[in-house]
Amino acid sequence: MAFDNEKSGIIVDIGKIGESLSHSIDGVYLVDGLKYNMLSVSQLCDKYNLVVFSSKQCLVVNVNIGDVC
Repeated sequence: MAFDNEKSGIIVDIGKIGESLSHSIDGVYLVDGLKYNMLSVSQLCDKYNLVVFSSKQCLVVNVNIGDVC
């Protein structure tokens, strides 16, 4: 995994995040050197979520039930 600062990290694990089956996402990377797991917008969209970015926030809404995640 390459970063902007020309450093790199190693994927040490691939797992699942979420609190329940309906609000969980598989295939999330744990990368050495990062404070957070690697998650792509497409992984969120694959779970029927709408992702909206603004200059101050990122909003994730489940389109099936209208919940803000």
